Amino acid sequence: MRNLRVIARLDVKMGKLIKGVQMEGWRKVGDPAEFAERYAEAGCDELIFMDVVASLYGRNTLVDTLKETASRVFVPMTVGGGVRQLGDAETLLKCGADKVAINTAATQNPDLVNAMSETFGAQATVISIEAVRQGSDWHVMTDNGRNKTGLSAVAWAKEVEDRGAGEIVLTAIHTEGMGKGLDLDLVRAVSDAVRIPVIAGGGLGDPDHLSALIRGTQASGVSVAQALHWGRVSMEDLRDVLRAEGCSVRDLVEGPA
Repeated sequence: MRNLRVIARLDVKMGKLIKGVQMEGWRKVGDPAEFAERYAEAGCDELIFMDVVASLYGRNTLVDTLKETASRVFVPMTVGGGVRQLGDAETLLKCGADKVAINTAATQNPDLVNAMSETFGAQATVISIEAVRQGSDWHVMTDNGRNKTGLSAVAWAKEVEDRGAGEIVLTAIHTEGMGKGLDLDLVRAVSDAVRIPVIAGGGLGDPDHLSALIRGTQASGVSVAQALHWGRVSMEDLRDVLRAEGCSVRDLVEGPA
């Protein structure tokens, strides 16, 4: 039985849950800890928190949100944004994160991937890859899609795996927030190229999009943001798809596992 994780993604700016389209035009949604608790109770397998302005300001501002959420939910949490050195990752892990995601700093200093994996373990080292389609390839972007790196998404995924990363969160910028489906070609290309789990994101707006992901790729999970925040899909809708596609579905549990 296939195990595909449904992960609620919460993009946070200055303590507020926000959501945009193609990583622009942010709109406030609400309190991130409250939404996280709601999604956890509804059956999401994990949570991803991303501080969307952390790289701009040079620091992650999610510590208070993370502490509050950790006291209220009992599913694994990945946290990213503004992580530039081992100390930044250590702070987030001590505040309740199970995994730490890096993007900009990894592209600027790839040795940081090795250092994080050696210090905290591969299971806690996640690489966030934000990619945009350019011709027949996908190029890695940083700072929420603002800056080019010159890296190919598939080649970069292979490199970070070799450097010890334990998971990839893959977001297609060109489909993100559109609700018209994920870039399955991108997900397939990356997930076929590496052995570590790949979490696909960017574009899920209908339960059928999850079915297409399951049938068409080897992704290990899906991250969902806007469709959940605006009520276009529910967690139960997505869990129903998992059941219909023969995937395992965890039982709902109240309180600590």
